[in-house]
Amino acid sequence: MRSQFPPGCISLIFFFFLIAIMPFFLADVFISALAKLGLNPQQAVIAVIGIFAGSFVNIPIRRFKHEQTSGSEDMSMYGLSRSFFYNQNQPDTTVLAVNLGGCIIPCIIAFYQVDLLAKQGAYVLWMCLLAVVINIVVCQRMAKPIKNLGIALPSLIPSLVAVVSALLLAPQNAPSVAFVSGVLGPLVGADLLHLKEIKELKSGIASIGGAGTFDGIVISGILATLLA
Repeated sequence: MRSQFPPGCISLIFFFFLIAIMPFFLADVFISALAKLGLNPQQAVIAVIGIFAGSFVNIPIRRFKHEQTSGSEDMSMYGLSRSFFYNQNQPDTTVLAVNLGGCIIPCIIAFYQVDLLAKQGAYVLWMCLLAVVINIVVCQRMAKPIKNLGIALPSLIPSLVAVVSALLLAPQNAPSVAFVSGVLGPLVGADLLHLKEIKELKSGIASIGGAGTFDGIVISGILATLLA
């Protein structure tokens, strides 16, 4: 009996089905991670909604001006090389912004965790600070500026560093320490300490946490919490 569906139709339907359920899967993962941080279900749901919806909101905080420059490009044709001068189509300003869902909300949760850790004593707080510093150093050294893209950093590296540091330095508070380190490590090490490189990339807008839900700051914090 011949199938009533054209070839590849079932695979296409399955593909769109996976896309449809992906937000629900991510939301469940995020809520599970936030529950390990002591947030009740209502607070976790509000935080997840804020992260998802806030990923579309960039808040400008500074504007960099730079000069238009001319450049040249080497091109080859019929085995002959020649340099062609052209005016680079670059904006004359770069707007530095912070993303609500990819930066501000994770930072609020991170500082809330720092407050909870501080109530457990100075030792736990110092171990958390040490974990953050370790991750900042690793992120600062591994982050690389890429033209027309921004600051590139493998998202798993900050997460793994945060988890290992938290388990070694504060095993009884590993989820909270891992989240704080996973959020502040890439934020400071990859973004804030590379502001000069961001300015030199001369893109129209440079948003900290600008990838929103899928930004390294969010992914690092969530993965670190789940793994700890």
